[in-house]
Amino acid sequence: MTGSDALAELRSRAAELDAADPLAWCRAEFAGGVRAYLDGNSLGRPVRAAGPALADLVDGSWGTRLIRSWDEQWFEMPLVLGDRLGASVLGAAPGQTVVADSTTVMLYKLLRAAVGAAPRGRDVVVADRENFPTDRYVVDGVAAEAGLTVRWIDPDPAAGVTADDVAAALGPDVAVVLLSHVSYKSGFVADLAAVTELAHSHGALVLWDLCHSAGVLDVQLDAAGVDLAVGCTYKFLCGGPGAPAFGYVARRLQGAIVQPIPGWMGHADPFAMGLHYTPAAGMRRFISGTPPILGMVPLAEAIGLIERVGIVPIRDKSILLGRFVIDAADRLLAGRGVRVVSPRDDERRGGHVTLAHPGFREVVARLWELDVVPDFRNPDGIRLGLAPLSTSFAEALDAVATIAEVLP
Repeated sequence: MTGSDALAELRSRAAELDAADPLAWCRAEFAGGVRAYLDGNSLGRPVRAAGPALADLVDGSWGTRLIRSWDEQWFEMPLVLGDRLGASVLGAAPGQTVVADSTTVMLYKLLRAAVGAAPRGRDVVVADRENFPTDRYVVDGVAAEAGLTVRWIDPDPAAGVTADDVAAALGPDVAVVLLSHVSYKSGFVADLAAVTELAHSHGALVLWDLCHSAGVLDVQLDAAGVDLAVGCTYKFLCGGPGAPAFGYVARRLQGAIVQPIPGWMGHADPFAMGLHYTPAAGMRRFISGTPPILGMVPLAEAIGLIERVGIVPIRDKSILLGRFVIDAADRLLAGRGVRVVSPRDDERRGGHVTLAHPGFREVVARLWELDVVPDFRNPDGIRLGLAPLSTSFAEALDAVATIAEVLP
């Protein structure tokens, strides 16, 4: 079969898949548009409802109610939105999730709290060298601050951290294991439940980074017995650039760990303006300063769309999109030196597909000029971020076909 025949067949299949897609209606819920946007794993498209909601904030709760809005809604917004996120995306019962801070700050707070609660003699943090730079930097910083040792895992970059990798690093001296649920490079999905159980069997806590899984995988934190988790909200959750992060702390741990950045919004009686800090009960104690209300408004609208759809159908489409893109890459890029880096096993692949080729840095620059937008990751990877709510099969195919056109 010629390349043109393969492309024609793939276009026909993409049209069939789009016609049968139960989430096709969701694409109209998003604002803006480019020829092919395949970077939802870095910055999700805005939902159309975000614009009117922000205008309503300016004209209403901020512009008219002003300071009264803190008592009327804003003070509880980090917890209310956290509970909605927990129910719709994280598999978390109420009272365990809060929206606040940046991902880096929330990661620091929960890691520092976890190691601070470790029994004497547990002075090791387990992490992996393939994790996102922020995670590695925070681990190094907390280790230096608390006098801990980091035990680094060196996983297969094309796979990711496995339960066997973690088992080899565990011991009676481990306080916390910090891992990403989905690898930001390859899209490999770690076995969250198995790793959590394994760490617990050795007396360690686990802190999961959910940045590349929240909003595209059915995570189920409570069912897996997860201790702590953090994640950003501007990728598959479409909260917008700089949208606040979320933090999850299992209810059983909330009174046992002390977060390291006490602030007035996390005080048991914030308006008492007391001399000393007394942490509030529950997840409020993990809030530090004034929450970013402006950043929460678009996120609330995006969560509303996810609540209407359900996380399971979102994950189902994610699997189909990934499978289709890999097939298209196999057929349109065969013999061109392109490698599929992401797992081909549907259950081990997250929401993006990574292709690799030595010339991809230049290819990405040309793709952006053509209004086809994936992203590049060193040293040679193109990540095709497949956001199920806003990405069509035809759009995904257009990106792969354009790669084939511009690849030297």
